[in-house]
Amino acid sequence: MSADAPQPIKTAEIDGDLKAGETKPPRSDAMSGKPSGGWTALIDDFIAGRWISPLTGRPAPRPATQTITISESLEGSEAELVAVLGELGTLAVVADENTWEALGRRVAKALGATDKAVVLGPRPHADLPSAEALKAKLTDADHVVAVGSGTINDLCKYVTAQDGRSCSVFATAASMDGYTSSTASMALPSGLKISLPAHAPKGAFFDLNVIAAAPPRMAAAGFGDCLCSSVARIDWWMSHRLLDTFFMEEPYLVAAENDREMTKRVAGIGRGEVEAIGYLVRALVLSGLGVALTKVSNHGSMGEHQISHYIDCFAGDRHPGTLHGQQVGVASLTMARIQAEILGRSTPPEVAPTEINEADMARRMGPSIAAECAREYRKKALDLEAAKAFNENLSRLWPTLQTDCQQIAIPVMQMKAELEAAGGATTAAQLGLDPAFYREAVRHAHEMRNRFSFADIACDAGLLDDLAAAEG
Repeated sequence: MSADAPQPIKTAEIDGDLKAGETKPPRSDAMSGKPSGGWTALIDDFIAGRWISPLTGRPAPRPATQTITISESLEGSEAELVAVLGELGTLAVVADENTWEALGRRVAKALGATDKAVVLGPRPHADLPSAEALKAKLTDADHVVAVGSGTINDLCKYVTAQDGRSCSVFATAASMDGYTSSTASMALPSGLKISLPAHAPKGAFFDLNVIAAAPPRMAAAGFGDCLCSSVARIDWWMSHRLLDTFFMEEPYLVAAENDREMTKRVAGIGRGEVEAIGYLVRALVLSGLGVALTKVSNHGSMGEHQISHYIDCFAGDRHPGTLHGQQVGVASLTMARIQAEILGRSTPPEVAPTEINEADMARRMGPSIAAECAREYRKKALDLEAAKAFNENLSRLWPTLQTDCQQIAIPVMQMKAELEAAGGATTAAQLGLDPAFYREAVRHAHEMRNRFSFADIACDAGLLDDLAAAEG
């Protein structure tokens, strides 16, 4: 490994070493229970500003979220948890039909806000028209309490950030890592889904009994969002080494111990066991807190997330209704295979200047979205001079880069076994997605965002067509 290379932080083996080609889901070991110090051990240090980076000796910046509570049960303490946030004024509770039944009614009753409850339909959308409609229903509220997961949380964070009101969230599923983020994933009128500025909730509360009772696909999605850590890290490290982009190792150091413990319980995640779900919730919260360290989401969102974003933006009627994290799980396996194929070569690939076919992008994406994506794509595109410099740098660093990345990689078959055990799909067909469209996503997703991944190398080296054709 290079002198400044990241240290390998691998998830623990599950049920012994996995054999090559093994696909049988592993069994989880019987474990002793929740982490030493409780479910918010380490998390509390972040909230209080006590966590010190072992690499720099400097304290991490405190996140905007003032309190995070994780417990097997929060029943009976809902009002106290919100009261700790200070004088909030008039409260309103926002849920959808499903999260209202799961937890929303209980929270609203405990807060004395049943008459201020806004219950959306069973499948609300995180888009700008929905945000405007929700804003109109919350005119009398000073503080909004979201009860839900991705969509409800994003809508409430975005709406309250527009006029400075505050919000908090009671989670209902371990399906994503954005509970405490300061952005909201919103669909624009064009259909393109992007992260828009919002603000973090003042408090985030996790009732593990409620979360463990959520539909199994929710936890599978959350685990899929965690599974991507190694492939995102390899993409990000490669970009740092070859293009001198920003990189921080701290988010991986913070999450390492919990990730090992979560992986030991991966089959319990698939069975909805409270203890295993607790470690998954911790992993998602710690990933979200990583953004407070880095100010970007690269540590957990690179080439694999771009594939999922492509699916959400362009599948249209072909979309099977799967969650973002479920798609990320499958895409993580794809990116791991692409990375392994390129890194396994004795000599580095040679890239040519990036070709941006805007006419073909417009055909697939529509003219408006294609224009937005092309602007992002051009920011990382290599011209003739940049491609020459990239090849020289890649040739010089190739043995070291191979070693660095292979040290932190997790074998694809191990990743697949873990995802299966957690109840996740491992192929596009298992997602219910047309394999031909999935191959299109693999081939073109890197065009959407200015984050340089191994998919960009494969594309510029003329390898991506064949690599994408093998997926699905």
